Amino acid sequence: MALYLLYESASGYGLFLAHGIDEIGQNTEAVRNSVTDLNRFGKVVKLAAFNPFESALDALNQCNAVSEGQMLTNAVSEGMWMTNAVSEGQMTDELRNFLELSLPKVKEGKKPKFSLGVADPKIGSHIHEETKIPCQSNEFVLELIRGVRLHFDRFIENLKPGDLEKAQLGLGHSYSRAKVKFNVNRVDNMVIQAIFLLDTLDKDVNSFSMRVREWYSWHFPELVKIVNDNYLYAKLAKYIEDKSELSEDKLSGLIDILGDEDKAKEVIEAAKASMGQDLSPIDLINVKMFAQKVMDLAEYRKKLYDYLVSKMSDIAPNLAALIGEVVGARLISHAGSLTNLAKCPSSTLQILGAEKALFRALKTKGNTPKYGLIFHSSFIGRASAKNKGRMARYLANKCSIASRIDCFSEKSTTSFGDKLREQVEERLDFYDKGVAPRKNIDVMKSAMEDVANQDTEMDVDKSSEPESKKSKKKKSKSKSAEEEVTVADGDASEVKTEKKKKKKRSHEEEEEATQTNGKGNGDDDTEKKKKKKKKSKDVEMEDASEGKNKKKKKKAAE
Repeated sequence: MALYLLYESASGYGLFLAHGIDEIGQNTEAVRNSVTDLNRFGKVVKLAAFNPFESALDALNQCNAVSEGQMLTNAVSEGMWMTNAVSEGQMTDELRNFLELSLPKVKEGKKPKFSLGVADPKIGSHIHEETKIPCQSNEFVLELIRGVRLHFDRFIENLKPGDLEKAQLGLGHSYSRAKVKFNVNRVDNMVIQAIFLLDTLDKDVNSFSMRVREWYSWHFPELVKIVNDNYLYAKLAKYIEDKSELSEDKLSGLIDILGDEDKAKEVIEAAKASMGQDLSPIDLINVKMFAQKVMDLAEYRKKLYDYLVSKMSDIAPNLAALIGEVVGARLISHAGSLTNLAKCPSSTLQILGAEKALFRALKTKGNTPKYGLIFHSSFIGRASAKNKGRMARYLANKCSIASRIDCFSEKSTTSFGDKLREQVEERLDFYDKGVAPRKNIDVMKSAMEDVANQDTEMDVDKSSEPESKKSKKKKSKSKSAEEEVTVADGDASEVKTEKKKKKKRSHEEEEEATQTNGKGNGDDDTEKKKKKKKKSKDVEMEDASEGKNKKKKKKAAE
């Protein structure tokens, strides 16, 4: 039986034919000894076919497909198979065509007289399922493929020295970049880094603020008792500088910083009777500079917190709405990613951050911890001592649901997080007052309805946007036309006024002429009117007399 070897290199697919398998007797030690010697290995293995890749992108796609060991069917959409073929365990059509053209055809109902040796048994099983080509992967085949890998540049003609190494290096870099870019539809690494930086900033700001207090207390010790806030203390230390120069003139500035007039006056009075020692100008300058650094760190901490809130609203909106941005970010960072947190069961999520206490309890056979990072939530603090464990278990259950929705849902919405938060509130009331909470099915149905309503509102807004744009365009066109008309009127206004004046003059002259003619013909008109009236009266008298005569005739006939 002939044995073919499939070798996937950075430059293309190679198919090799191994001769003398029966004579070797599939002795792995003999093959291992002959691998290093090209003369002995070249007599056993020879190149049968070679299919080079068209480009670096094609090589990356083929590498992704073969590395996972799956076939790629034609059902995959165009453009997607090029990037995800091999990484998702798919064999490309190019590899399938290469094998079908290069290997002998397998007749139905007959046992094939050859087999294909592959390095990965997964790809072998997929090739056998799709093409019915018998495949094998064992130590003997792996040793032969190792020899092919060692002497591959000798088998291929027109291959310059160094070309294969460059292709391997480029393919390795592109494959690594493609794997690193693969993240669960959102970049949760930014949240992990932000929460770590936020925790370190909290520690640094507190330690630096204490150093400012100790340093400036040598000069103004009474200020520590008046102002408790670290940021305000650093701001006051920078503003006051030398306490001996503090007077009523700086009262307005102190009120702006403290926001309280009584405290500002108390600071001024304390400065007058202070027991602190004087500091040199150089010392005061250093204190002032250090106070400014502390203020800058505190302000940057606020900006970083706002950034974390915005990122959490994009990455895990439901988890942030349920348990808060900071606690949700700590859970994500401790789990490693949002995907890992979504994979955790609620029992694991409940004790995240308390691993040491858990293993110590298991070792000493003591009580296991009831909560870990989830303890920082306000719900646990609001629960009574006997209900803290039950509340932590219930809250962990809701957090696992929210994290899975955030991880695997395509649309980002806070409807589910708000409804889950309402459920936790109802559970607190149930533990305290005995009020029965709603069922989970009813709450999820209402959340789904809210999401559907939001989608319809978004569709309505999108449909109304083009209409508003069209109306705006029409208005702008009408305005521009009006402006053009006004400009044209402004240019021709002088000409029109002159024409109007000429028309008025001509009308006045015509009226005067008609008035003069009317005076001469007025008597004739009056006489004609009188004659018409007389004729009309005569006609009416004749009609009346004829009507009387008819009546008399009727009476006589009767």
